[in-house]
Amino acid sequence: QVRLVESGGGLVQPGGSLRLSCSVSGFTLDYYAIGWFRQAPGKEREGVSCISSSDSSSYWADSVKGRFTISRDNAWNTVYLQMNSLKPEDTAVYSCALRLDARCGGPGGFGSWGPGTQVTVSS
Repeated sequence: QVRLVESGGGLVQPGGSLRLSCSVSGFTLDYYAIGWFRQAPGKEREGVSCISSSDSSSYWADSVKGRFTISRDNAWNTVYLQMNSLKPEDTAVYSCALRLDARCGGPGGFGSWGPGTQVTVSS
């Protein structure tokens, strides 16, 4: 059974850092793209970043470019999202999802969503 579980969220002050993890099971991570998404209260879900099976990364949200870094460790079946210089507007529930393709493409076509992890940036 395909399963994705996020961890690493929490409360952090503006300017701080967090590293989110997306642990996957039930399939071979090596062959697929994984995306990170976020949803803030009262807003639609937003695509943040994606990493392809060949480690090519995409950052869909302009606001995170230069601050967030996506990476993967296939040996540990885990995809990471390193978030630096966090801002209050980064506050959201962050979720990861699977794309049944080696490439990322756009934010559409993802499924098998994890339950999400809350990130709160506040002083």
